[in-house]
Amino acid sequence: MSEFRAACIQNTATRDIEANVEWACSAIDEAVAGGARFVALPETVGLIEPVNERIPASTYSEADDLGLAAFRARARDHGVMVLVGSQLIRDGERIVNRSFLLDEQGEIRARYDKLHMFDIELQNGEAYRESDAIAPGNRALVVETPRGRLGLSVCYDLRFGALYRALAHAGAEIITIPAAFTQTTGQAHWHTLVRARAIETGAFVIAPNQCGHHADKRYSYGHSLIVDPWGKVLADGGAEPGVIFADIDLERVGKVRRRIPVLDNEREFTVEVV
Repeated sequence: MSEFRAACIQNTATRDIEANVEWACSAIDEAVAGGARFVALPETVGLIEPVNERIPASTYSEADDLGLAAFRARARDHGVMVLVGSQLIRDGERIVNRSFLLDEQGEIRARYDKLHMFDIELQNGEAYRESDAIAPGNRALVVETPRGRLGLSVCYDLRFGALYRALAHAGAEIITIPAAFTQTTGQAHWHTLVRARAIETGAFVIAPNQCGHHADKRYSYGHSLIVDPWGKVLADGGAEPGVIFADIDLERVGKVRRRIPVLDNEREFTVEVV
């Protein structure tokens, strides 16, 4: 199906997993009522825990994860595809930041573990060490679906342009970037980076982001975005929780890529330091 309506859900997750999941499920209902056939949730939609040492006590295996079970049921009941932007999942001895693509029957069509860990220290004193609690993934992923070929990524991956070129060269027509982008970095870079990824790949970008105050000093920027292959912002979620919509026409991907064929014109090169 080359044309369909997509929705991004923008939430403010806290430490209360049950409340987070209940709110997100009601937002899925709202998205479907608005005509969405593909619904995207943000990164760590079921839990924001700013203290790394507390994360293990609040994570579960796929089989026991409350949020994943609820989102699978919603996808099945509504007959829509759902991107669970990510959940913190216990996978053996590891905890991973895992994105799930659910099909219309609520089955897990694909899993993607976030590649790049958010380990930074900002000048204002904010510091994040995702790798202290989370294990990174080791593969990129493009998924064939009835809604087109989807390239999966999560949040901090956004800053690594080579990943998105690789997804585009592998055939991605839509790229998903679920996030919990911080208030500080979001104000500086979110819109620019999301639009750049659409422009440089000639793909639609669906980027649901968390917003508001989560816990302690943790704030997210919001402004979930749906961007077309020319870099036009089709929908912007602003600063408050809610649902945004945009109509996707996959024929637009081919038209833009023919207009500016950067993927065909790209050349290998070496770098010399002299």
